Amino acid sequence: MKMFRALLARELRLSVRHGSDSLAALLFFVLAASLFPLAIGPAPETLGRIAPGIVWVCALLAALLPLDRLFGADLDDGSLDQILLSGLPAAGIAAAKACAHWVVTGLPLLLAAAPLAVMLRMPSEAIPVLLLALVPGTLLLSLLGTAGAAIVLGARRGGVLLPLLVLPLTTPVLIFGVAAADAASAGLSARTHLLLLTAILAGAVPLCPLAAGAALRGAAE
Repeated sequence: MKMFRALLARELRLSVRHGSDSLAALLFFVLAASLFPLAIGPAPETLGRIAPGIVWVCALLAALLPLDRLFGADLDDGSLDQILLSGLPAAGIAAAKACAHWVVTGLPLLLAAAPLAVMLRMPSEAIPVLLLALVPGTLLLSLLGTAGAAIVLGARRGGVLLPLLVLPLTTPVLIFGVAAADAASAGLSARTHLLLLTAILAGAVPLCPLAAGAALRGAAE
């Protein structure tokens, strides 16, 4: 755990120094969501009906933006080899990277989701459910994105392959996250959808770092 905390602190310090990546993801999230009222019109009933899907899709695409540098910078300057030799298992390295990605990308997206939902005229009773679903949802995006970034590490045109790999894996997350907010808007219980999201997260917590760790060892060799 000491090595894990040290690596997590290192990643957070690097993210602060290169804050433009996190800022770019947040600005992309806000700007992409802001384009929908211009494209489909400002009718409150139309915007409110599709607002959960807008927020979720924009959050998914924004979370992909910093993933290209998640392991790539360490591979280019040789830091990845040193980290792998530090004694921390490769799966632990991937878990620390995923935690750092969520703190600097997922958490700001989560905080920005509420004002965006209000701007998109989402029913007020659905906004707390949307935010509640985004907590496991953004964690899943970070875990799946970390695994995808490790798998394409060192590949030619890895930046193109990464979204093609990650986007299909996030489809269930998108479906259940939007369905939870839609159920709340209709006055129905969102408990089933939230439990399914939590179940997916429970499976991804051990599996994604293991897959990412195996990919990291392969890339280092």
